Amino acid sequence: MALVAKPSSGDQGGDAPHLVFIPSAGMGHLLPFSRFIAALASQGNVDISVVTALLMVSQAEAEHFAALFAAFPAIRRIDFNLLPLDDATLAGTDPFVLRWESLRRSAHLLGPLIAGATPRASAVVTDVTLASQVIPIAKKELQLPCHILFSSCATMLSFLAYFPTYLDGANADHLVGDVDIPGIGRIPVDYPPNVLRNPDSLFTKQFIANGREIAEADGILLNTFDALEREALASLRDGKVVPGFPPVFAVGPLKSTSTEKEAVHGGASSSIAWLDEQPARSVVYVAFGNRNAAALEQIHEIGAGLEASGCRFLWVVKTTVVDREDTAELNNVLDDGFLVFMVNGSDIDPENIIAVTLDDLSEDDRRELEQELKKEMAERLKLKLTGYCKTRIGVVKKEWVDQEAVLRHPAVGLYVSHCGWNSVTESAACGVPMLAWMMTLGDQRLVATVIRSAGFGLWLEHWSWDSKSSLVRVAEIAEKVKAVMGDEAISARAKEVGREATKAVAPGGSSHRSMQEFLAALR
Repeated sequence: MALVAKPSSGDQGGDAPHLVFIPSAGMGHLLPFSRFIAALASQGNVDISVVTALLMVSQAEAEHFAALFAAFPAIRRIDFNLLPLDDATLAGTDPFVLRWESLRRSAHLLGPLIAGATPRASAVVTDVTLASQVIPIAKKELQLPCHILFSSCATMLSFLAYFPTYLDGANADHLVGDVDIPGIGRIPVDYPPNVLRNPDSLFTKQFIANGREIAEADGILLNTFDALEREALASLRDGKVVPGFPPVFAVGPLKSTSTEKEAVHGGASSSIAWLDEQPARSVVYVAFGNRNAAALEQIHEIGAGLEASGCRFLWVVKTTVVDREDTAELNNVLDDGFLVFMVNGSDIDPENIIAVTLDDLSEDDRRELEQELKKEMAERLKLKLTGYCKTRIGVVKKEWVDQEAVLRHPAVGLYVSHCGWNSVTESAACGVPMLAWMMTLGDQRLVATVIRSAGFGLWLEHWSWDSKSSLVRVAEIAEKVKAVMGDEAISARAKEVGREATKAVAPGGSSHRSMQEFLAALR
């Protein structure tokens, strides 16, 4: 259910605690912040201010914040003008990691901003990427409790918290082998972000600094629920991972807000309108997040693989890391090989589409195919230029979709995902099975272990986007999509996970209790 904006109790003259939120950058980090803020604001018993760093990296971030403040006018906005980051040694660094560094180097300016907030701040909630800078400012300079809103899974939190202990034991300044985490188990060296093997990486330095400081926080908020990560949460709470670790509040799955919704029934190009026409559990939803851009060659393999699977699909294509730079049209992304091949007026059997080439056709069939392709191309070109393309059995989009609405739709039977944590919690909450296909640069491999251990999806560890040599080809994509779509055991387990997620956030559920415990701690 969409959250409805309400005035905070601070505007009603009450004694509500005043929380100051300090998010960082990247939609994967901002979404849990906005959802948690919206949940608190809707309760009407918490005063909220949000520190907003200017200028934002992506257009999606700017629009997201604008919508949040419009929907909840009682939330105060504290603009934070960052110091320029003129450092030639950082050339080529990921733009979002650069933004984290810019925030960290400007963090000393936060003290006066927060100290001047009215009413007086009761506590600070910040992103883990800023922990090493913000925790000392909040606790020592401002004498305020500081909580961390962690944007990944409990397993990743365990790895971050234990990593400094691992480094001290290995007498190293970077990842040099497997990591044995008490209460969690062995994490193979290729599961954590690959960049941690590089001691000179800015990300590695940030990660270690934040890992050393996070134990000083007053609490950790997680977008997860007990039934999904029971063992990892218990190990953190019991002090097995790090003795004396702060309280861990599992408050998920956090729901999307009305600020994230699109007009899903607004015209012929609406993904929901198309889903409404499809049979139950017949559609594969394919999306790889806000920051994962596949190479064009891999995109071509995905397209052909989806059509060869014979399954209906809704595919969101992304070609750049930063949306401001995304100017490619679908007709420049999807090649002619993605067109539906027609021979004598009939579709070629999807089972055999991989093997069919022009050399297999007679001269007459070849001429007929050429004419069919020209007609098909003309129609598709019109659609591709609008960022929306229909194929024989699927829809391809470049623009944003209401992902939760898609996952809730009864027509969707599988989610092929990069394993961003927000996407995993949404799929779990909606009871949709997952096929995990991630990059190795972030936390996605550790996230994929949650999917595998919870039993509601399949993770093929050798699938990657890292290099040309690791391209996943058409035949394997088609085979695995069909296999998971037809796996009744995975489907049944996904539905059970969805029911557990619903129980967690209902009154008396584990996440509902955690939220109440967090609010009680503030008072």
